[in-house]
Amino acid sequence: MTIDDPARPDAAEAPAGPAADAPERATTWSALRPLVLRVHFWAGVLIAPFLLAAAASGLLYALSFQAEKVLYAHELEVPVGDRTVPLSQQVHAATKVNPNGTVTAVWPSSEPGATTRVLMADPDVEEGTSLAVFVDPYTGEIRGQLPSYGSSGALPLRTWIDGLHRDLHLGDLGRNYSELAASWLWVVALGGLALWTGRRRKNRRSLFVPERGPKSRRRTLSWHGSVGLWAVTGLVVLSATGLTWSRYAGENIGAVQDQLGGATPTVSATLEGAAAGGPSEHEGHGAGHGAGHPAPTAPGTDVGIDRVVESARAAGVDGRISVVLPSEGKGYVVKETDTQFPVHLDSVAVDPADGTVMDELRFAEYPLLAKLTRFGIDVHMGVLLGLANQLVLAALALALILLILWGYRMWWLRRPGRPVARGAWRRVPPTLLLPLLAATALVGWFVPMLGLSLLAFLAADLVTGLVTKARSRKRDRDLATPA
Repeated sequence: MTIDDPARPDAAEAPAGPAADAPERATTWSALRPLVLRVHFWAGVLIAPFLLAAAASGLLYALSFQAEKVLYAHELEVPVGDRTVPLSQQVHAATKVNPNGTVTAVWPSSEPGATTRVLMADPDVEEGTSLAVFVDPYTGEIRGQLPSYGSSGALPLRTWIDGLHRDLHLGDLGRNYSELAASWLWVVALGGLALWTGRRRKNRRSLFVPERGPKSRRRTLSWHGSVGLWAVTGLVVLSATGLTWSRYAGENIGAVQDQLGGATPTVSATLEGAAAGGPSEHEGHGAGHGAGHPAPTAPGTDVGIDRVVESARAAGVDGRISVVLPSEGKGYVVKETDTQFPVHLDSVAVDPADGTVMDELRFAEYPLLAKLTRFGIDVHMGVLLGLANQLVLAALALALILLILWGYRMWWLRRPGRPVARGAWRRVPPTLLLPLLAATALVGWFVPMLGLSLLAFLAADLVTGLVTKARSRKRDRDLATPA
């Protein structure tokens, strides 16, 4: 992203050296470049504050995974024992300490020294949030209770930061900020890429490596362009995956995905004779656990969670798992939750009456589009590759913050210059302009916050132009009128 304020249309990207004096050939890019520069400039100036808020909160979110391990070490970690107690006893210990809660799911300890997490629907926690009771799997001792949010089991610290990133803790109104940022990020990033790679330069090294030397606008531009080039792919991925959770564009993306047969499948846990249906699952920012209040089956008809886990393991669902307890008309659902690559996300439904597996769903059976969506969501949330994923997210967030600050610095150093001249679209040939307008209208309709804000920019630009013309005419009349 380049926030620039050139004194002439091509000043922002004017190359240095002898090549700078060579006349620019009439090419498609030379006609399109002023328009790209103008959009890039105004988007950078007006959208950058939203991007800055998203990047800063995203940086905190990427660091929150490791911070939670330190802050909640007592709840998450225990000394490794010789043997574990049955999972049913661990669940019973959790219900004794919180008799008002209703168990909805259980996350058994998946590695030595990790606690079991018993998730409960509790009237004392906010809607969409479960109460997690942490149990020592070796002794059955209760290690603590904390609110747990989302499919990744975010604890209070990460939940608060996630809310800051998603909506600034302003509810539905605040979601407009994050959708606006995600809607423009890919536009600004790709526009900056085109402007940076479209410059004439003496050597290719300056494309990838920032210049050294005294502080100046040229050196700032070099850092801005080079860092932006390295970060652009990640920024576009974050923009695209972020839009899947957005309020308006997200609905359109979901509809297209369904039309293309890319909806995420779910295992069928409906018991024989029960009505089909139930809530769908959408994992990610803002998603709850999706489990309703389980309705206990008739006495003697539930084989128990230990038998259910054994059946799931026999079917190949093992390792890091989540056991969703049966609700009315449903059986148990046991899901693998290991998002480390290669992922393990198979799931089975188990009949509570006899422990038989009613249905199986393998991640390999997911449609390709559903797999890509799953990978994109996990990358955005920092869980696909664990710590490596989180470090990459932190680096991208920091890069975006620096790009914005460098952009404003260039604008400040250029003052009191003016942005690229109005009417840049007139230089674009009609054979290119008409398809460009059609594509812009289509994208603006599909990504409403982008379309509406672009219309607002155009309206403001038109009003500004009319006011400037009116003032210019008045000044000319005043000068022509004899004193």
